[in-house]
Formats: sequence, C-alpha cells, structure tokens
Amino acid sequence: MQLSVMLFFLSCSPSGNEKVNIVISSEAVSTGYLGNGVEWDPYDEAEIWGSSVSDEDWQKLFTRVDFMRPGYIRLMINSPFRYFNPETAEYDRTRNIESLVRLLQYCQDNDITVMYGEYNPPTWEMKDDQRWVDMSVDYLNYLVNDLGFSCIRYFVIFNEPDGDWASTNGDYELWKSMLIRFSEKMGEYPGLSEQVRFASPDVVMDYKNPVSEFDAPGWINKTAEDVDDLVGLYNVHAYPGQHQVRSGQFADILADHKAGVPEGKKIVLGEAGYKYWREEDSILMKEYQQRAKAHPFTEGSDANLLVYDYFYGLDMPFLCMEVMNAGYSGIAAWMLDDAMHSNGDSGNTKDIKLWGMWNVLGEEVFNDPSEEEIRPWYYTWALMCRYFPSGSDILKSELNSDNNLRVAAAVHNGRYVLAAVNVGEKDKELSVSFPEKIENLSLYVYEEDQRPVNKDGHPIPVKTGINIGNRFETKIKAQSFILLTNME
Repeated sequence: MQLSVMLFFLSCSPSGNEKVNIVISSEAVSTGYLGNGVEWDPYDEAEIWGSSVSDEDWQKLFTRVDFMRPGYIRLMINSPFRYFNPETAEYDRTRNIESLVRLLQYCQDNDITVMYGEYNPPTWEMKDDQRWVDMSVDYLNYLVNDLGFSCIRYFVIFNEPDGDWASTNGDYELWKSMLIRFSEKMGEYPGLSEQVRFASPDVVMDYKNPVSEFDAPGWINKTAEDVDDLVGLYNVHAYPGQHQVRSGQFADILADHKAGVPEGKKIVLGEAGYKYWREEDSILMKEYQQRAKAHPFTEGSDANLLVYDYFYGLDMPFLCMEVMNAGYSGIAAWMLDDAMHSNGDSGNTKDIKLWGMWNVLGEEVFNDPSEEEIRPWYYTWALMCRYFPSGSDILKSELNSDNNLRVAAAVHNGRYVLAAVNVGEKDKELSVSFPEKIENLSLYVYEEDQRPVNKDGHPIPVKTGINIGNRFETKIKAQSFILLTNME
C-alpha cells in the first residue's frame, strides 16, 4: 500500500488558538480490528440481591447497546451461580441459565464476538482439579454446540492468573498445565476446539505479583514460547492512572507488552479502566476516597466513583486511542453495568463493583431510580464502539502537538472515521488531511454544555451532510471530544 507523505507542524491560527495539522495515512497500524466493547457479565447475583433483571430492564439494556454496537464483549461467569451447586457440589448445566442465555442470544443475533470464561474454579481447592475441567468444558460445549451460541469465539479459564487475588496466585506453571488440560478436554467434543480458542494469558499490565516468577510481559513471552498454538487471542488487562495515560507514559507500556506477541497474532485489552493509587493522581484519589465514605452502595474497595463525572468521558476514549494507535486489536471497558457484581461476589449490596455506565437495578435493588440513568461516559464510549467497528483498519495518524491531544482514525468498507480528544486547557484548531475525498460526514461533539442526545439518550450529531475534499478543518474545545464519520 502506498504511503502518503506526512507533514506535521504547529502554528497560531487567526483566532489565537493553537493550530494542529494532522495527516491520516493510508498505512494501517492494525488490520482486521476486533472492535471496541465492554465487559458485560450475565447478572449472576441479581436474584440473590432480590430482583432478577426484568423484561423491561433487558429492553432498556438492549436499546442502549443497540446504538453502541460493540465489536466484542468479555462475558465471565462464576460457576457457583451457574452450573455448580455449592451446597451439593453437583453439576447441573441448566441451573440458573436464563440470564446467560438471554445475553448470549443478543450477542448471537447482533454478530458480537464473545470472549467467554470463568473468573475462578468452583472452589479455590479445585484450581487444579480434573472435575472442574470436565464440568467447565462440558458447559462450554453445551453453550456453543448444543445451544448454538457460535458467537463464543474465545475462552478464558482463570481471571488474572498472575494476581495475588487469584486462585493461581501468579503460578505460571499451574496456569499453563491447566490450559493444556482444558485444551485436551475440549478436543473430546467434536468441533469445539475449531470454534473456540483460548484468550490468554489474561494478566494485568504494569503489575507483578511478588511471589510470581514473571511480570505481565514475562507471562506473555512465556505463553508465546510454550503454548502459542493454543492461543487464539492474546489478552491482557489494564488499569492505568490518569497522569500515566495523559502524559504518554502508557503508550510505552502498551508497546512493551505487545512486543512479546508472535507475528500474525492479535492482542486486546480484555478489561480496561482507571485507578488512581499512583502519586500523580493523589487529588483524584482523595476525591474518590471521600465519595466512597459517603456512597450507600459501595465501600469503594473495588469501584471507580469518578465514573459519574464528565471527564471520565474524555479519559476513556483517550485510553482507547492509545490502544488503537499502539497496534492492538480491541479494548473492552470495565464495565457496562454496576448491577453485575458485588465485591468478591459476596452478595453484599453495600459493596458493589461500581464502575459502570449505569445500574439497571437501581430502582429494584438499590431504591434509587436515578442510578439507572445513563452516565456521561456512555456518550463517548458508545461512539468509539459504533464507529470503530469489527473489521476496521486502524490508520496511522501523527501530529506534532502536546500530550493533551489524541486522535485515532480508521477505514471500514471504504468509509472513514476520525476521533479526537483534547484534555488540555486551550481550544485547538484542527486541520486534518485524509487519504482521499470524503462525502456525507456527520460530526459528533462531547462538551460539558453540548452533547445532544435523542429520546433514548443516544448521541446525535451536531452536523450532518458535510462534504470535504480530503481536508477537514474544525475547532476542538478544551476538555472536549469530537468524532467525524461517514459510517452509518
């Protein structure tokens, strides 16, 4: 593919704003993009909390996700809420399956790739038990072959096995041996191994368990060296700090982890969000701690109470753009809905994992209907999912500007998208060159006082029918996001 000539410079526009010239190349940094998406788990605890997800709430969820069009979701279960009865230790693959089937059917009907898996074995003691392997794989086969959910393409056998919070406690050799045993068991079911590959190793970026031999890049390197033939998709988790991402430091971390992925294989972030424990984010951490003390639904032990804020709708696409430009193939935001988990899946409604775009059980379980309302960051994340669809080529884009501005661009079936976020304190004038002439563009804007929506709360463009040559000029305000596309 012939590359365009790239010229980059900064100047002052007549208005006094910084002018940024951006050239979008026809060169792709990532081809066949898997897509952007969310963690969407099947409400394991809803009944324990006293209310299953109603038909009305399912429709509310589906309407919101309809606009989002996630390329993939990560969907994890806890077997004691599903196929394993903790009171009798018996296996029952139809136990409590209704909400899981409903969610999978939506994914099947909407061609959404599912990364499915189990957070932990049924009990901690079963972490290397063949009975778990047998039950888990039979259940997977039941979902994929018996019930026909071919949307399940990838399988995770331990959540974050490098963590000191996991049953594996960072034991790579244990994890590897179990991966092989799971693979062997899957081979006993006709066609299952051909339909479903492992998403591995599911470890946490920028973290090392003190008792583990390897950090996260080490896990990736060893996985590639030992069991690459079993891995369909490399999968890691990321919870960086705001300063770490906005300063550009996280781009280097992304590159370090991707370096171990074999040529021809893809890597995604299976979970991603922000945590504020790093010193540079101390002001945000203080605000978080104050909110946690006062919040009725969480003690803050596993939550991000800043998801209510406008700025989170800037930080998440900023992170997404870093991931796309680093040559990754997708990112799933942690998480869609507060109604999915309590901390430790204990059933405690006063300590839930509050990270979502809403809480669909806000009225029924938490006696607060306002929690069911859409939070600001849905606006930008829905756009980043919808308009960077599965199968896109992420295009190379560079700009000579400070770390407060990020852009990402893609082409899919001959149609283009450009997203930009400005987390600085000054407006910027953007002049963007595309590889070819583009017509019938729509412009979306996310600003504190301007983020228009329709009756369902879905973003709507501020302008449509924009025709340009191959250059587009616009202003992006300080602390705002824009997206320009001629995709449907």
